[in-house]
Amino acid sequence: MSDLKGQLTLRGVVVGCVGCVVITASSVYTALRMGALPWPIIFAAIVSLFFLRAVSRGRSTLNEANVTHTVMSSGAMVAGGLAFTIPGAWMLGLADEISALDLAVIAVGGVVLGLVGSVLLRRHFIEEEGLEYPIGQAAAQTLKAGDAGGATGRRLFGAMGAAGLYALLRDGLGVIPSMLAALPVPGVAFGIYNSPLSLAVGFLVGTGAVLVWFAGALIANFGIIVGAPALGLCDVATAQAVVSSLGMGLMMGCGVAVIARDILPRGLAGARRAWAARRDAAGVVGLTAASAASARPAPGHARRRSAGVAALAVAAVALAAATVLGLPPAVAAAVVLLAFVAAAMAAQSVGQTGIDPLEIFGLIVMLLIAAFADVAPARLFFIAALVAVAAGLAGDVMNDFKAGHVLGTSPRAQWVGQAIGGVVGALVAVAALEALLAGYGPDAFGPGRDFVAAQASVVATMVGGIPHVPAFAVGLAAGFALYLAGFPAMMLGLGVYLPFYLSFTGFLGAMAKVAWGRVGAWRRRGMAPEERAAAEAADEERGLIVASGLMGGESIMGIVLAMIVAGGALLS
Repeated sequence: MSDLKGQLTLRGVVVGCVGCVVITASSVYTALRMGALPWPIIFAAIVSLFFLRAVSRGRSTLNEANVTHTVMSSGAMVAGGLAFTIPGAWMLGLADEISALDLAVIAVGGVVLGLVGSVLLRRHFIEEEGLEYPIGQAAAQTLKAGDAGGATGRRLFGAMGAAGLYALLRDGLGVIPSMLAALPVPGVAFGIYNSPLSLAVGFLVGTGAVLVWFAGALIANFGIIVGAPALGLCDVATAQAVVSSLGMGLMMGCGVAVIARDILPRGLAGARRAWAARRDAAGVVGLTAASAASARPAPGHARRRSAGVAALAVAAVALAAATVLGLPPAVAAAVVLLAFVAAAMAAQSVGQTGIDPLEIFGLIVMLLIAAFADVAPARLFFIAALVAVAAGLAGDVMNDFKAGHVLGTSPRAQWVGQAIGGVVGALVAVAALEALLAGYGPDAFGPGRDFVAAQASVVATMVGGIPHVPAFAVGLAAGFALYLAGFPAMMLGLGVYLPFYLSFTGFLGAMAKVAWGRVGAWRRRGMAPEERAAAEAADEERGLIVASGLMGGESIMGIVLAMIVAGGALLS
């Protein structure tokens, strides 16, 4: 437990849980009212650092603040997983078939699956693949700048203030538009999202990855949605169905490949090593009890015990899904297994783009189950919500792990903090949803209503099945093969599926990074090699700090505006 000391503290847990309640409740309202959910991680990092410094009289550490913000931000994605799926059932008149107990089982079960999945994924994506995780990096830079101050702090918080003011003018006051250069292209959401955060994501992710992302968007939107109807091959609606199914298939195939190639072999190898160690220790003749005990490696024993606990937790979720939620046992087992695939998809998507389309992952699994099993409509929403919560929490945990990797925080301390915050957030999210349903009624949810619940509306529309099964099958096979070949299939799939304006804005952010590099190279002309290398590193750091500040400012303002709107609704 030495790695928890000084990082996971009682004061940190208390501060984190109080913040988790506020952020989770506002996240439920924001997701339903605005159809969006900004990452709360950077907001939570600043609040955690401020309050810890206040209650500890300046004696808290960055690692304690990092673990505290992990607790505080945990419930937001749990709230998103429920809010982006369950209201779709209310829109279809199924509110009476969903109880508060059902929602609690879904929320807590999704938290458990997301936590277990993050344990399996952390080393691969954080240490071996070294994915960017721009949101996690931004949180780490925010904590470092808040602790150090000076020029770095001024640079980061200056960018943060500018982006926050911009978001206020756009979302709070409506002074500036949210979309620029919008064109009426049939079937294509063409435009530039007027978002500093989206530009910063493209800047931080890396030019090569963003080019693949943008290539997927070009192929899908102009090659298929525009091109196919122009050639007389199909109408726009059919082309859109092909694109959405192809994108889902690419992402699912990539997620399956991650599990098959990178996760399962490591787990099986670890199990074989543990079994061999146990067999060797038991087979040594003449050893005393003490020497036999010492021959068995303690770390292997700890790993086996952890694996056993994880297996029991997963089995408990499957049992709860089968009994409380009324899913057939085979379906419950399949959902649990596919939730791990979704967690891998979310971890890779967040690591490469900073985007966690958790409702898409829930939708993919729901459609797969619906294609092969006869499941009642309300139970299909249970499946989508359970997977969406697991994928959302996995993405959030991996962001936190990235911040911890940068700051040197104990992964175990962060994981325990995430577990505490995840359970608190699950209960708060369920209570918030139930309160909104009781206060407004099911007719308040849907397009043109008080709560637009855009993502849940899509889920409700898709309950009928996969829009274009052949395209999904092609995408599934292609995603699996491309990942095994070393191609970033997840980035391609996201480009195919996401609205074009998001991909275009990310591409412009990557081009801004290219321009930044060119300007820096021009300024470094004539320098000595050592001086040039130092100046290049300084330029890269400045770009990282400013981009992190832009991300943080917009996300913080999004949370603040959500709290204002939610508070006003409660008072009225």
